[in-house]
Amino acid sequence: MLTFEKLYSMGHEEVVFFSEPSCNLKAIVAIHDTTLGPALGGTRMWPYATIDEAVEDVLRLSRGMTYKASVSGLNLGGGKAVIIGDPKKDKSEALFRAYGRFIESLNGRYISAEDVNISVNDIDHIYTETNYVCGIDKASGGSGNPAPYTALGVFRGMQASVQKVYGDKSLKGKTIALQGVGSVGLELSRLIHEDGGQIIFTDINEDNIQKMKAEIPNAEYVNPDAFYDVNMDIYAPCALGATINDETIPRLKCKIVSGAANNQLKEDRHGQILKERNVLYAPDYLINAGGLMNVSIEFEGWNDAKSRRMIDTIFDTTLDIFAIAENQNIPVNEATDVLAERRLDSMKKIQTTYLGRGSDHRFPGTKVRHNKL
Repeated sequence: MLTFEKLYSMGHEEVVFFSEPSCNLKAIVAIHDTTLGPALGGTRMWPYATIDEAVEDVLRLSRGMTYKASVSGLNLGGGKAVIIGDPKKDKSEALFRAYGRFIESLNGRYISAEDVNISVNDIDHIYTETNYVCGIDKASGGSGNPAPYTALGVFRGMQASVQKVYGDKSLKGKTIALQGVGSVGLELSRLIHEDGGQIIFTDINEDNIQKMKAEIPNAEYVNPDAFYDVNMDIYAPCALGATINDETIPRLKCKIVSGAANNQLKEDRHGQILKERNVLYAPDYLINAGGLMNVSIEFEGWNDAKSRRMIDTIFDTTLDIFAIAENQNIPVNEATDVLAERRLDSMKKIQTTYLGRGSDHRFPGTKVRHNKL
């Protein structure tokens, strides 16, 4: 159950419930922190079994977006949204346009983008009703599908991890186990294959499995139930979160965890357990920030080359975090939080000074597009 105490404990500023019975829209927007700028985060559509399950997901994800933006050096805050429904049955233009009107009512405190089960076409319907959305179609001046950019960031983080463990960033000869080969996982598999990595994979969606087999014929499919038990150098979770837990950690036979999924650690203590087992964990909310970095530059005019240059910085930042973890003898997830919180705290101190003079400097350098068709 959502309570004020829960919001206080996680640091959220605002949680908004939206409904529109005419199109069966049930949505929740969570704004975690706007210290660095307006909250930007994707909208996902999922058939949650209960409202509490949806609330728990949106709270965790929005908090993660605050840290992701901070550690990536972006002038954005953290937010997230979920639409409760079956994406195979409940999608409609009316639903997404109604959702767009609700986003507009937040007056720019929250900016939406794509997430699980949301397409560029869905985003374009939202864009019909609000400017506070990004990842729109390239024909409308946006950056389109963020999956290739998310995958590029994960790949660069994976290279940094291999550099740390093996002394060479090349994936040649390494076995990478991809758990989930949806839009991001499939894009990541292409980069791994081009770099010489050997791929084993699993998924629960038959269409995704067949696309993967067609894309990379020598990739080996493994049943989901047996996936944690196979020999691998790198475990790459690219579906839902919390797959690093008490049940899975003893089964993993890898030296590196590096994937695209959000909230891979079920609990923070699992980062310490990985450390004790000498498994290097690439910070998920940093290395999967490529999609966020990509859409963030839509406000100043999207450019592919600029986006890729920004995403390439994930390699060096990942190595910096590994160094912090090693120097302070702390788990990598704690080191990532240290870097993110350091920036947030410094900005809060500056804002306290400026706000005391009657100015609002919460949104430095962030511009909102005003070219709705």
